[in-house]
Parts: sequence; C-alpha cells; structure tokens
Amino acid sequence: MADNQSNPSVSEPATGDKAKRRPKAEALSQVAAANSTTPAPPAKPKPVAGPKPVKGKPKPKAKPAAETRPLPKPKPTPKAKPAPKPKPVVPAPDPVYAPARPARSKRRHGMLLISFVLFVLLPVAVTGAYLWTRAVDQFTSSVGFTVRREEAPSAVDLLGGLSKLSGASSSDSDILFEYIQSQGMIERVDQILDLRSLYSRHYEIDPVFSLAPDATIEDLVGYWQRMVLISYAPGTGLIELKVLAFTPDEAKAIANVIFRQGSQMINRLSAIAREDATRYASEELDGAVEQLKDARQAMTAFRSRTQIVDPSANIQLQMGLLTTLQQQLGTELIDYDLLLTSVRATDPRLQQSQQRINAIRERIRQEREKFGGGGDAAGGQDYPTLVAEFERLSVDRHFAEQKYTAALSNYDAALAEAQRQSRYLAAYLQPTLAQSAEYPRRILLLGLTALFLLIGWSTLALIYYSLRDRR
Repeated sequence: MADNQSNPSVSEPATGDKAKRRPKAEALSQVAAANSTTPAPPAKPKPVAGPKPVKGKPKPKAKPAAETRPLPKPKPTPKAKPAPKPKPVVPAPDPVYAPARPARSKRRHGMLLISFVLFVLLPVAVTGAYLWTRAVDQFTSSVGFTVRREEAPSAVDLLGGLSKLSGASSSDSDILFEYIQSQGMIERVDQILDLRSLYSRHYEIDPVFSLAPDATIEDLVGYWQRMVLISYAPGTGLIELKVLAFTPDEAKAIANVIFRQGSQMINRLSAIAREDATRYASEELDGAVEQLKDARQAMTAFRSRTQIVDPSANIQLQMGLLTTLQQQLGTELIDYDLLLTSVRATDPRLQQSQQRINAIRERIRQEREKFGGGGDAAGGQDYPTLVAEFERLSVDRHFAEQKYTAALSNYDAALAEAQRQSRYLAAYLQPTLAQSAEYPRRILLLGLTALFLLIGWSTLALIYYSLRDRR
C-alpha cells in the first residue's frame, strides 16, 4: 500500500504526454535489442602485477644466486563469457488516430442531386410518357429473295458431268441491294402507293416517328432508311427486308411493290446481258442478210435483162439444136448424093435438095456464132459473156447463202446460251401480314435513353469534381 502511494507512476494512469512518449521508448528498446544481438568482442587478458619498488629507500645489494627465490607463476587468463542470446523483436502496435468527423451535406451535393433530376430522371420520364402515350404502333412485313441464274447444261456438259444447274449471282444481288435503297426505287414506290400520305397522316400525334407532310425527296429517302430495314448476306446473296408501316396491310403492300420493282430491274439486267451476248452474232447476221439480198437482186436483174433463167440450160438447148441441124444436114447430103446418081443434073429436085443443104449450113453457122465472140445471144451479148456473168452472180449468191447460214447458226447458239444464263428474282419468303405491332421498341428505347443520359451526367459530374480538386 505504502509502496503504491510512494510510486505515483505505478498507481496513476498514464497521461497524454506519457502516452505520446511511450512509442518513442518502445522504439529505443527495439534498437537496443537489435544492438544486443551482435556478439561482443573477446576480453583482453590482464597483465601480471609484479613487486612495486619502495620509494625513498636504497636498493639492497644483490644476494648470491643460491639465496634467490623463484618467481611466482602467472595466473591463467580467464575465458571470455559467451554473448547473451538476442531477445525476440516485439512489433510496434499500430498508431491510434483520432476518429473522423461526421459527414455533413453541403450545397454542391444538393446541386448534384438537382442536376441528376433535371438531366436524367426528367428526360427519361418525358421519353417514357411519349413512347407510351403518343408513339403510334408500327407493323412489319418481311420478304426474302435472291437473284438466281439458271444455266442449262449443254451436250458437252452432259457427257462430262461438269454442269451446274443453277447458281446465285452475288454481283446482281449487290446491285439489287443498292437499288432498293436508291432514290429511283423510292420514287417508283411513291408513284404507286403515295408514300407521303401513308407515312405522314399521324404527324400531328407522333411527329418523332412520322414523316412531315411537306417532306422533300431527300427527307423521304432518309425516312425510307428507317422504315425499310435490309439484311444482306454477300456470301449467299440472300436479301431479307423488314418493311414498317402504321397498318399491316400497308406494310405488306409496300413489300409487294418492292419485290415487283426488284424483279423488273433484274429482268432488265438479264435483257441487257442477253443483248450484249448476242450483239456480235446479231450484227454478223444482219450483214449476211444484206449481202444475200444484194446477190439475189443482182441475179434477178440479170435474168430480167437477158430473159434467160439459166444460161447453162439455154446452152444445152442450143447444143441440142445444133445436133439436130447436123443430123438434118447429113440426111440432106445423103439424099442429094442419091439424086445425083438417079436423075439428070437439070432435075429441079437436085436444086431443091441443094437449097435445103445450104439453108441448114447457114443455120448451123449462125448458131455456132452465138457461142463465139461477136455473136448475139441475148441483150446484145454472146454466150461466153452471159455465162461468165451468170457464174459470177451464182458464186456471189452461193457465198452469201453460206455466210447467212453460218451467221444464223451462230446467232441461234448465242441466243440459246444467253437464255440458258438468264437471271430472275426468286422469293424464298413471300410478304407476310403482321398481327401485332413490333415497333417502336419502347422498353429498349427507354433503356438506351436512360443509359446515355446517365453516362453523360456522370461524365459531367466527374469533370466538375476534377476541376474543383485542382483549385
């Protein structure tokens, strides 16, 4: 009891200053313990103490060696003590900090909350109210098609087995994909269905998802991109459309018109390709026809002028006439010889026979002159000239006929090849009639609106706090 009273450091609790000094004392004790772990150097041996000289007295004389005493032996050097074991290091306790002050709301917190309401909650509420109260339902009609090219097998392909019956033309599908989005397609559909009246009749109720009544063609093209959704796979050539309208019947009607216009465009492309494939053969055939016409007209003019259908046949007739005259001349000569042997020289029958012989010879001479130069066969020309002209015209006509036959065969082959590679638009999904509205997607639009507004508000708030912390 007395000890506790006499030692106030034991009985009284530690004050604030002592609590502050305690971590320093503990740190010094740790440093001392760390130093004690190092081994102490070995102790040096103490020197042996000899006899001390007496001051003020004369040194005695040295005694003889027999009387001297032996010196005492030096004491053994004590061994060095072992180093004490190191004490375990005790970790220092964590410092105790003062408790944080309670958070208090400030003006900037209120402004942040107000900005969140104005820039996020209020626009989201307005958007949701518009989507569920004013946005008009939109119905969809789906249609799918592809461009096909039929290639009929030829005889060589049938023998070799290398033919392909049909295939898809990706280049034509690319053209059709761009044509559906073009202004030309939109103008054609507008002329048939009056798109402006279909898409603008709900403008007063729903101006966001409707077309303006006074929209230009550029506005209509932009609105068309929103109402006609195209899905195209370039590898397969498949095209699928989703046509949006405010009624199911209108959506299906627009899809039907798009399909018909696309089919007409593919037919025009097929006709152009067929004309390109048969253009050379057609031009060659036209040239052969004109050449054949000229050859036949020249032959007709020759026959009209000479009054001879076939000079070779006429020559054969003339040769038959000459043969007959030769036979008659021979008969008359024989008769004349017989008369000379049986009648007198003054007999009139001899004169008549001689006249007939002379007439036949003259006729033979004239007929032979027709086959030689200077004769007059027909139209003031002799037979060699007529035959030469006729043969030339016959050769020209025969060559023109052969050329025409070859050109006609080439044209038929090119036309058959073009028809085998004809293109057409094949629908694998006919235009559908919707029973329920799929657009606008209200929940998706509302969620995206809230997400982007929240991202924008968070970005602005972070920018504000970063600028405030830098001041």
